[in-house]
Amino acid sequence: MAPTVSTVSPSQGPTSGGNTVTITGAGLTGATAVRFGTTPAASYTVNSSTQITAVAPARSAGSAPVTVVSPTGTSNSVAYTFIAAVLPSVTAVSPSSGPTSGGTTVAVTGTGLTGATAVTFDDTPALSFTVNSATLITAVTPAGKVGAAVVAVITPGGQSAASPGAYFFYAAPPQLHSASATAGPTAGGFTVTLTGSNLLNASAVLFGPNSATYTVVSDTQINVTVPAGTGTAPITVITPGGTSNPLSFAYIPAPALTALVPTSGPTSSGTVITLIGTALATTTAVRFDMSAVPFTVVSDTQITATAPSGPAGPVSVTVTTQGGTSAGLAYTRIAEPAI
Repeated sequence: MAPTVSTVSPSQGPTSGGNTVTITGAGLTGATAVRFGTTPAASYTVNSSTQITAVAPARSAGSAPVTVVSPTGTSNSVAYTFIAAVLPSVTAVSPSSGPTSGGTTVAVTGTGLTGATAVTFDDTPALSFTVNSATLITAVTPAGKVGAAVVAVITPGGQSAASPGAYFFYAAPPQLHSASATAGPTAGGFTVTLTGSNLLNASAVLFGPNSATYTVVSDTQINVTVPAGTGTAPITVITPGGTSNPLSFAYIPAPALTALVPTSGPTSSGTVITLIGTALATTTAVRFDMSAVPFTVVSDTQITATAPSGPAGPVSVTVTTQGGTSAGLAYTRIAEPAI
């Protein structure tokens, strides 16, 4: 029975020949010749009844049927394409940066990319690549070290040379160390300073799922305008190096006062007032008009404060917390009767 050929790998090579081609099939033992069209292989080795490795001969560009000859006959043919040697070039890589962990899908553009057999990043093979056309390859970056890596494409025509556009920059992952505030009002709108490392080229700052506006001051500092939100929101920074570790941030609801007990007292100081309301746990100040007074937070709904002295008449009592300042409730000072 004549031998059969099922695959030829690779299925193409340079017109100069000299590359190794693996031929798989059946009944290959005892092969007396391997031909590329009418041209014999430069050399070949019968590895088993199902595999031969052959060195392609030189031949003009175009398709050539590969056949195996044995005493029992000549096999069917499988096409192999001889490609005129064109040295590939890489002119751009987009995006041009990504994390050291790899996994970034990049578009490699250039010329002579057809038939690429490898794409490398500083000699490390891409995790995968697809030849889209003679001018475009889509590749997935391998892991790499921080810094610039030469992106090279290897084809039967040779390996591309380094050029200004043939670089991919591996960025260190961002790290957050601290935030100048870890809580604030649900309305947002105030500035928080983030400190960390590898923060340059930040593309986003997030409070949970919400994007914040920000200014990158340096590699170690970002000033952020906090967006509105509720509950607990992790702060993260995204750069070409990836997403940072999270810092916890808590949105504090605005305080509200519902009652004062008592609602009036003497013009002299010393009267203890109970303030009743909601979201009072993080109170930082209690004021009678503009005067800050001593206070004690009893619970999230109750504060005791000492009324200051002042002229007779109403004053506005407010509470300030990390969530903002409450609306005021009236406390009335009553002048003592004259004798």
